[in-house]
Amino acid sequence: MPIGDAHGDQPAPKHRVVITGMGWVTPLGQGLDEAWDKLLSAKSAVGPVTRFDASTCSTNFAAEVKDFDLRDRLGDRAAAHADAGISTQFALAATRDAWDMAGMDDNPPDLARVGIYLGAGEGVLDYEPYMAANISGYDPDSRSLDNTAWAQIAYSGMRPEREVEQEPQLTSTHIAYEFGTMGPTLNCMTACAASTQAIGEAFEIIRRGDADAMIAGGCHSMIHPLGMTGFMRLTAMSTRRDDPQHASRPFDKSREGFVMGEGAGVLILESLESAQRRGANILCEVVGFGSTADAYRITDIHPDGKGGAGAMSAALEQAGIDPHATDDAGRPLVHYISAHGTGTQENDKTESAGVKSVFGELATQVPFSSIKSMMGHLIQAAGAVELMTCIQAIQTGVIPPTGNLHEVDPVCGLDHVPLEPRDENHRGGVDVCLSNSFGFGGQNDTICVRKYTGA
Repeated sequence: MPIGDAHGDQPAPKHRVVITGMGWVTPLGQGLDEAWDKLLSAKSAVGPVTRFDASTCSTNFAAEVKDFDLRDRLGDRAAAHADAGISTQFALAATRDAWDMAGMDDNPPDLARVGIYLGAGEGVLDYEPYMAANISGYDPDSRSLDNTAWAQIAYSGMRPEREVEQEPQLTSTHIAYEFGTMGPTLNCMTACAASTQAIGEAFEIIRRGDADAMIAGGCHSMIHPLGMTGFMRLTAMSTRRDDPQHASRPFDKSREGFVMGEGAGVLILESLESAQRRGANILCEVVGFGSTADAYRITDIHPDGKGGAGAMSAALEQAGIDPHATDDAGRPLVHYISAHGTGTQENDKTESAGVKSVFGELATQVPFSSIKSMMGHLIQAAGAVELMTCIQAIQTGVIPPTGNLHEVDPVCGLDHVPLEPRDENHRGGVDVCLSNSFGFGGQNDTICVRKYTGA
């Protein structure tokens, strides 16, 4: 039911939503320009796992974030988050960068009208202190934990050097505390679609007038024994141990699984009125969001890709963009799709089928690439980082490539932008992009962004 006035007979006006800041922490680098340059060079961040001994694992490689220290972003303030796990620290650093880019400290909005929506993962779990707590110092006749050996042992595991992550919602709590935001604060865990869903829901919160600005995105690290072995048992990960840098091969005929990554991506979304009032630099406008479920199987995606197609169609419909229309030069109205593109047989085939279903005869004319080929799969952080590559494409007119793509699988068969970036400035640049994220179990989310022209 649409939100109406006091008498319910008129729908409330919808606010336009823009993006004014973004920051990421990725395996390819932590600064925006550094990681972007490496993406355009098709550099791989994949190497041996160093977080634990993975030597006996079928997959002993991943894309890890290197040389990260929260003090580089927060200085002495980092001490206030000493109990935060590594993925929360990634999110804090990415938020600091996005906050600064948006100029939120220079001309702040009303913080009571600034909220948070994240797709924050469960983080790195260390069971040792809890195992110890269960066999030492537990008194079944006492309900009190204060000053007991049980409490001390359990709490000892919450040291950052042990990389223990608490409840995912606490990531939002850390960010709210650090930046003083008091608006709606939420977290979702919809697997690989989480940060795209969080951004889409944040868009809707601003659009309907419940906040003036939202910190939105995601963070995750699953480079630990539980996370890695779970996907190994699903046979979803590449086992190319002899050549890990070329293991992530989305849409390639020889692909055989994804490569684990980690990191965070955070964006500042604002109502157009808020951004204009603050004099903020507008990076792009969010114009559509689509979310669907496959309703197929718990562990499989629908083989026809209809769930993903539904999300793309819904985002385009909300944006008022006809996927079958072209401009006066015969160019499709969508200039780039950032693919979910994991490099598994099933995902790449079904995502390609979904694109073909939505765009019909124009499907092979829309540039389509996957940055997971270079930085691995950031799981719940993936969608936010991939949306940021769409914004970078809009800002620069250059589309990042799909690395390691030497022979396109005929069942995929789209315009995959293999190996090298594509400069679209000779055709007027990049105006409209879609970013796809498809989660385990059939959760599908798509964001549509467009160049902001001031109109």
